[in-house]
Amino acid sequence: MKNNLSNPVSRRVFLGAGFTLGSVLAVEQALGSSGAEALELERGVTVLFQGDSITDAGRDRQTMDPNSREGLGRGYPYLLAAALLADHPALGLKVYNRGISGNKVPDLAARWQGDAMDLRPRVLSILIGVNDIWHKLNGRYDGTVAQYEEGYRVLLGETLDEIPKVQVVICEPFVLRCGAVDDRWFPEFDQRRAAARKLADEFGLTFVPFQSMFDQAVKAAPAEYWAADGVHPTLAGHALMAKAWRQVTGL
Repeated sequence: MKNNLSNPVSRRVFLGAGFTLGSVLAVEQALGSSGAEALELERGVTVLFQGDSITDAGRDRQTMDPNSREGLGRGYPYLLAAALLADHPALGLKVYNRGISGNKVPDLAARWQGDAMDLRPRVLSILIGVNDIWHKLNGRYDGTVAQYEEGYRVLLGETLDEIPKVQVVICEPFVLRCGAVDDRWFPEFDQRRAAARKLADEFGLTFVPFQSMFDQAVKAAPAEYWAADGVHPTLAGHALMAKAWRQVTGL
């Protein structure tokens, strides 16, 4: 299997700065060696959001059609779909949300063919990792950081191999220190975040550092304002994610 390290999508990194209430989220781009290209959209392409409950966001899993209010849920994929469809009415974009609550990397792998490969996305956004540690803390899973990284690596390699033109966005797993999140999560959660970043660099993929974003956001409002239980974003948290995702990807 080839790693497809020549993927034309440049790595673009979000850097939070000077976050205050009412301010515009500050973004600078740290450019990779291959240049500063933003992601691109063409007529009729598919945009796919994948992940766990943060992406799922209460979507109706019986609704399989693209661009469906019910099928997109109530979180950042819905907000992004609305913005992309409004900004590009002539492109005929197809936007799907296939996040499933409770998923870990092995769960993505088990359903990847039908829920990702078969949709042939041009843009594929993945946010996965919080359950890989949360379920472990609850005694429902025993996966290690190394297994998270390697399983994710295999998933990315197979995807890039089968869909060479896909533009993959790796979203950084994040938590806020409130609700369910306490000292037990660390340092292992940070190690899983680092693994996601490592894979984005390894494959030359776009990376959205949500943790850095929320670390800036809590300077403006308490952690509970952005994610009441420390994991699942509030409406404000989802809106912040959508804003950062667009600024990083250039879409």
